[in-house]
Amino acid sequence: MSRHSRSRTRRRNRGRFGPLFKLLCVVGVIVALTVGATVFFRVETVTVTGNQRYTQEEIVTASGIQLGDNLYSLNKVRIGQNIRTTLPYIGELTINRALPSTILITVTEWEAVAQVAVPDPARVAELQQAAAEEAGDSSKVPTVSVAREPWLISVKGKLLEPAPADSAAIVVTGLTPLEPQAGSMLNIPEEEKTRLEALIGLLEALGEAGIQSQVSTVRLESTYLMARYAGRFDVKMDLNADFAYDVRLMQSVRREMEGKDGENASGSMDLTRSPVVYSPARDRQDIP
Repeated sequence: MSRHSRSRTRRRNRGRFGPLFKLLCVVGVIVALTVGATVFFRVETVTVTGNQRYTQEEIVTASGIQLGDNLYSLNKVRIGQNIRTTLPYIGELTINRALPSTILITVTEWEAVAQVAVPDPARVAELQQAAAEEAGDSSKVPTVSVAREPWLISVKGKLLEPAPADSAAIVVTGLTPLEPQAGSMLNIPEEEKTRLEALIGLLEALGEAGIQSQVSTVRLESTYLMARYAGRFDVKMDLNADFAYDVRLMQSVRREMEGKDGENASGSMDLTRSPVVYSPARDRQDIP
C-alpha cells in the first residue's frame, strides 16, 4: 500500500472514531465531576442568619442537615418544609451552598398579629349538624374537630401556637378553626373563606400603615367586619373593601374628629357608606 493510501486510511479512521472519542471525553468529565462532588464537597458548617426567636441549633436540627452530608445531594425544598413545619414562626427562608463545605440558611420570622378566638358553641353545633346531614344520617352527629383555645396567627393566616392569656394580639371572632395545628395554615369551613380573605387584607393594610397595635378586636360577619380602633372607635368595613384605602380613611376620620372634639373623641365610623357616616359617642347609634 502506498504512503498516500495509508494516509487516506488513517484519516478515514479518525473521522469514523472521532465522535466516539469526543463522547467518551464528555462522559469522563461528567463522571469525574460527579465523583469529585460526592467525595470532596461535604457539609462541615451550617450558618443561620436572620433568626431571633429560635437558636441556630434549633433551626439546624429542624432542617435535618447532618455534618458530612453531600453538599449537592441536599434537597433544599424538603429542608425548607422541615424547618417551617417544625418551627411555626419561621416565614421566608433561603438555603444556599458556599463551596467547599458550607450551607447558608437565611430566615425571616413571623410575628403573631392576631388571635382567633374559640368559636361560638352554636356555630360548632351547626357545623356538626351539617356534617351529619351530608353523611345522610341525621341521627348521628359526628364530632367536628374545632379549636378549644385561642390560636395566634401570622399576617398570612399561619397558625403559630395557642395564644397565652396575656397576648396583646388582635382578638378575632367570626371564624371557626378546624383541626388547628401549629405550623399549618388556618383551616376554616368553606363558607368562611371570604371572611378570612378580608381579615388577611385588613391585617396587611394595618401593618403597612404601622397601626396593627392600635386595633384590639375584629368581628367578622357575613358581609362586613367591625374593628375596634384606638380603643375609642368602632369601624365598619365591607369584606370586599380596598383595605389599604379604608385604613387611610379611618385614620383621616379620626384626625378630623379629634380636631373637632378633642384628643379623647370617640364614636363609630361606617366606611361602607359614601360619604362616611360618623357618629360621636355622645349621640351615636350602634352600627349593626
